[in-house]
Amino acid sequence: IKQFDKSEDQQDFYASIFSEHLINHHHSISIPHKHNFYVSILFTQGSGFHEIDFERFDVQRGSVFLLNPGQTHYWELSEDIEGFIFLHSETFYNFNFSQNTLSLYPFFYSTQNSPRLLLTEALTQEMSIRFEEVLEEYESERLYKSRKINNQVDGLYIDLARIYLEQNTGVIHKTNTYAEKIKELETLIDAHFKEEKSPAQYASWMNMTAKHLNRIVQNSVGKTTTILVTQRVLLEAKRLLSHSNQNITEIAEYLGYEDYAYFSRLFRKNTGETPSEFKSRYITE
Repeated sequence: IKQFDKSEDQQDFYASIFSEHLINHHHSISIPHKHNFYVSILFTQGSGFHEIDFERFDVQRGSVFLLNPGQTHYWELSEDIEGFIFLHSETFYNFNFSQNTLSLYPFFYSTQNSPRLLLTEALTQEMSIRFEEVLEEYESERLYKSRKINNQVDGLYIDLARIYLEQNTGVIHKTNTYAEKIKELETLIDAHFKEEKSPAQYASWMNMTAKHLNRIVQNSVGKTTTILVTQRVLLEAKRLLSHSNQNITEIAEYLGYEDYAYFSRLFRKNTGETPSEFKSRYITE
């Protein structure tokens, strides 16, 4: 976050009007990139698209995006785009909420949950005021500034989570049956997907049979354990193809595939294009 705010007292938080943020920090970025902090954006004007982990979402007035650390994103937006953005580290949030975690909120809980919601006009007006209040506090020099921002942000997350759960069915979050198991599985996959592709091994680490784990995954997200592992592998492949200097063979080996041809077939079967075709959409060699 220091690249956005170089002041000594706000190294874990940053806020801005969206148009100013673009001018100051994103004017030259045209490829997917990722950050190690949480990102929240409300668009109040303009149009375009916002691509998050290679899923494309339309942008319009009332669009809200909530990104986890590590998610890859980029956008193409109209000249009249406007809104609000704030960024913060997990440390910033936890400083005042040591008993809570950001994963309590459904948009941060699971990668299976969408990072976007669309507000009604009335809610857009209400949330615009709330985002602006965060910005005003951020730009102030008042006592207890960080504590006030922290409470404002937490209040925003609570209300956005309520709207999110009203708009979305089948969301994975704390109150769902099996939610903690899905979260545990996602954490294990994140840690081991490069070297371990077997559903049976993940089930073993979770002290259950592969059949039982698959039943949990099917009932929760309508997919198999194998699909979740494959999706994570392909997401990392896309991230590397879109911005790294590694060639496709090196990327395949890094992801645990000594057989480049097999990796290429797997990629094409699941995405509809070869790794080379995908790469060419983001990098001109």
